[in-house]
Amino acid sequence: MTMNEATRKFIKEHLNDDIHTLALQAGRYPDVDMREAVTQIEGYRNAKSKLPEWAQKDGIIFPPRISMEQCSSQATALYKASLLQGESVADLTGGFGIDCSYIARNFSKAFYIERSPLLCNIARNNFAVLGLRHITITEGECETVLPSLPHLDWIFIDPARRDGEGRKVVALADCTPSVTALEEALLQKSGKVMIKCSPMLDAAAARRELKNISEVHIIAVNNECKELLFILDRERKESVTTHCINITGESREAFSFTDKEETAALATHANELGQYLYEPNAAIQKAGCHRALTTATNTCKLHPNSQLYTADRFIAQFPGRKFRIIKQYGFAKNDIKELTTLKKGNITVRNFPDSVEQLRKRLKLADGGDNYIFATTLADGRKVLILCEKI
Repeated sequence: MTMNEATRKFIKEHLNDDIHTLALQAGRYPDVDMREAVTQIEGYRNAKSKLPEWAQKDGIIFPPRISMEQCSSQATALYKASLLQGESVADLTGGFGIDCSYIARNFSKAFYIERSPLLCNIARNNFAVLGLRHITITEGECETVLPSLPHLDWIFIDPARRDGEGRKVVALADCTPSVTALEEALLQKSGKVMIKCSPMLDAAAARRELKNISEVHIIAVNNECKELLFILDRERKESVTTHCINITGESREAFSFTDKEETAALATHANELGQYLYEPNAAIQKAGCHRALTTATNTCKLHPNSQLYTADRFIAQFPGRKFRIIKQYGFAKNDIKELTTLKKGNITVRNFPDSVEQLRKRLKLADGGDNYIFATTLADGRKVLILCEKI
């Protein structure tokens, strides 16, 4: 992919300027491809936080906005790459090439397949800039290219989650290509396959559609679910292992369990609070491993539907937010009056009839501050407000 020198110079000189204003000034710069310049400036700004390594590389070309929005972050790409290694790998839905670039570093031979000519050209440029010259780039539909590939150690596939009219879809059967239809062909070509899916996907439904799942990885970044990964293995496993990962900066908070462990575990529920309150991270809440979590952490769940846990001891390794309980309140007039004196508070609702907005109005509390209030239900059905301080 080529870009004239005037456009390159313009991009460097206007990285911090308003892109909407620049777009209206195309007539002042006849030698500059203004549409491309705006795309690159916008891409660079997004990459500074999402893809810091790429943002620092001179010569990287960024794709149109939708491809930037859909691509993996550096944090999630690095996590996926940590799971894959061997001699050969193929990314069947290459896109902007973020996942492929990180995964390929663990292999001596890599294949990037992408149906968009534009993205293929961008990948050729960027892989060269990154020194990844062992990646073979092929333009085409992955279903067509797949039979021509050699036997592989790993296949990575990220089906497009938009229909023919550009509307977002979630279900595996609605994505392109359909991995449920391709599952057998994928496993004939490679013993192991990683499928990246939307975090909104119903994991239980996907597990009914895919026959050879051995692992599920739920990835959250800063306590927000970002990706759902399925590992297919040609050799079927008796029990699927689910890994819940929450990435914060350089650290990873992890909790893993098997189907058998979740089924065998007995969840204990609390009519009374301990000294500490625990809120599982977003990946665990997505996984729904509440029985295995209570057993592994020796905590009590407040209620089958509350997704909050308590204990009399501090558990530093609990995978989620940790709080010291200051006081438990009901809804007597004096309770409400005492809480209104706080002036500010962070309110969380779990298994409770009122919304955060309704409670905030009732308690006359502004948002923020060091007070944390959980509105929830205990195992005996009591509705309570729990005032905490974050640890």
